[in-house]
Amino acid sequence: MILTSAIDAIGNTPLVDLTRACAALGVEGRILAKLDFLLPGFSKKDRAAKAIIEAALADGSLKPGQPVVELTSGNMGTGLAIVCGILGHPFIAVMSRGNSVERARMMAALGAEVVLVDQAPGGTPGQVSGADLALVEDAAQRITAERGAFRADQFGHPGNPAAHETGTGPEFWEQSGGAVQVFADFVGSGGTLAGTARFLSPKGVACYAVEPQGAEALSGGDTAHPDHPIQGGGYGMAALDHMRNVPLAGTVTVTGQEARDHARLLARTEGLFAGYSAGANLAATAQLLRGAERGRTVGIVLCDSGLKYLSTDLWAEAAGDPAGPPASES
Repeated sequence: MILTSAIDAIGNTPLVDLTRACAALGVEGRILAKLDFLLPGFSKKDRAAKAIIEAALADGSLKPGQPVVELTSGNMGTGLAIVCGILGHPFIAVMSRGNSVERARMMAALGAEVVLVDQAPGGTPGQVSGADLALVEDAAQRITAERGAFRADQFGHPGNPAAHETGTGPEFWEQSGGAVQVFADFVGSGGTLAGTARFLSPKGVACYAVEPQGAEALSGGDTAHPDHPIQGGGYGMAALDHMRNVPLAGTVTVTGQEARDHARLLARTEGLFAGYSAGANLAATAQLLRGAERGRTVGIVLCDSGLKYLSTDLWAEAAGDPAGPPASES
């Protein structure tokens, strides 16, 4: 098969049975991981980028050659850089300096103009808070007005969840032969979880939101300590447009250390080099398979590539054993 562009390579990622990880974790059940880090931009956000731009072109809200602006932790921006570059739209990515430098470099290499926004006072590099995101949003709004640009708006555009309702969810169901019983996903904009849940939940699949300890906005828990290293989400935002009326079975809370350890275990046992949010998804799934969903088949997304975290502490030291006692570090 010869594709006409990289845009046509977005979607239909493989589903892998994590038998080795399950054995290492000592859990009863099955974990099926969708390898979205194999998409052209190395993340699941390629799906939303494609859907938003195609919808905007179809309804006329995006004009030929018009600039596109979006706030990003780096993954959505990478997807938009690819799609916009191929379709002839200048793209301006607006990102907090708290995100890893690899993300900015990759977007720039793909032709994006990258605007980095300083973190809020007291912010920690590698940990992007809701306050940091608010500053990025202010800058994105200003640049959109100045450039006469189209705002991709991953937190509000219906193309984001639609990409997963028509793509990720059906792929899980078809590739697993209807075996998926549970789905869990780390929440950023909420698009992946919302869209996938809308497809899978009516089929009896229990869908869970994954949140970091200290930024537990959806569960109504602690939001006073949002200092976690899981980039791309966990901003402590309860009012996410995409998550309204989404059928959820519950929420699962993980620490930053658990996400880190499980990402490392995934690399060692399965040869799958993914990022922090993939580790968070695996850690949450281990909790579910030790508890309410013991013995069932859980689907997760490996959201982005570990290559986007080489400058962070994710790969800077030897991994611990996530099957051991819970870590106290957030």
